[in-house]
Amino acid sequence: MSYLDNILFAILLIAGFGFFATSVKKIIRNINLGVDVDRKDNPQARWANMALIALGQSKMVKRPVAGVLHIIVYLGFIIINIELLEIVIDGLFGTHRVFAFLGTAYNILIGSFEILALLVLVAVIVFWIRRNVIRLKRFINPDLNGFPKSDANYILYFEMILMTLFLLMNASDLHLQNVPGGFSHFHKAGSFPVSQFIAPIFNGMSNELVMLLTEIFWWLHIAGILVFMNYLYFSKHLHILLAFPNTYFADLRPKGQFDNLESVTKEVKLMMDPNADPFAAAPVDENAAPSKFGASDVQDLNWVQLLNAYTCTECGRCTSACPANQTGKKLSPRKIMMDTRDRLQEVGKNIDANKGVFVPDNKTLLNDYITPEELWACTSCNACVEECPVNISPLSIIMDMRRYLVMEQSAAPMSLNAMMTNIENNGAPWQYSQQDRLNWKNEN
Repeated sequence: MSYLDNILFAILLIAGFGFFATSVKKIIRNINLGVDVDRKDNPQARWANMALIALGQSKMVKRPVAGVLHIIVYLGFIIINIELLEIVIDGLFGTHRVFAFLGTAYNILIGSFEILALLVLVAVIVFWIRRNVIRLKRFINPDLNGFPKSDANYILYFEMILMTLFLLMNASDLHLQNVPGGFSHFHKAGSFPVSQFIAPIFNGMSNELVMLLTEIFWWLHIAGILVFMNYLYFSKHLHILLAFPNTYFADLRPKGQFDNLESVTKEVKLMMDPNADPFAAAPVDENAAPSKFGASDVQDLNWVQLLNAYTCTECGRCTSACPANQTGKKLSPRKIMMDTRDRLQEVGKNIDANKGVFVPDNKTLLNDYITPEELWACTSCNACVEECPVNISPLSIIMDMRRYLVMEQSAAPMSLNAMMTNIENNGAPWQYSQQDRLNWKNEN
């Protein structure tokens, strides 16, 4: 590579990582729009969760075919990109396979990368067939129409192209390494168990043409990696990065344990303690906005729930396990997470357009994205939480929005309102006076 090539490569690298850093800052900013919640307890259990679920893929293999294929793609993607370090050094300094001095270790590494690249290519093709030919039910739900469906295919095409470019780059490099008497700076380095079968396609071409093709494959490969990295911000594949913090900060409490609002708990304690002084509480800031019960928009959710939304893989395991969805109801836990992310992105764009300040847009997550019908269809069984391969909790968002409907809008279904009225008036869910509250046992 010439000095001009080195400079162009440095500019490409700075632009790619610079744009990525800007996107990461926006994601962090948007997540921090959520209400603060403490998730620093029990770090030992949290590290174990992250190692087992995010790194070890333990929940993925509950469905063996998809699980094993995903592990291949995941490991291939991570390990093959170790070579990115060598590519960066070669690109900046004009060297050729700068780590070749490692000898046998380098040969083993390159050989392993090639085998993984082939396995990734096969796995990605199988994934494409499952989505577009076999059309598994969880991939053809209405909530995946439009961009989400295209996005999944774009990622598969990206990975196919990147793996193909990697193997073509190695194959053309191997061809030039084997030119009698040597060619330019292409010294023998690496082991190529896969691309050795591709290299013969360059036989009969001039060395200069093969060298040009090698450079084209090389530039397209590194440019493709940078484009893929920056596309993550717009894609469901952001979970490649966020699965780790998401599993670390996941709720460690038993599934189904409900958060009690501090303000409500305080009121109940005052009601139950005849000696309590209601005016003994700490002074209240009269200028502060009153706290909201539950959530109607993304700013009312906590930051872990917003992290969940960005981490959603859109795999549909939650929706396929949801009993409400299985019986034909409108609820799709996957859609709950996708809608939350879409609304959060919309709020983020609003803030960007208004110089760091959110200007009310007459929209909310509730009603404009998620309907009460969806929320009340949920049985709160936690099946979606149990199934999620990265410990996302759609149920926590559903329950917070239900809380808003009940406590802020008194908009619960008629049967639930009747039950709550009975509890308030009679001390029991049934429509008997307190004197007759045991009559329910005679119902049968």
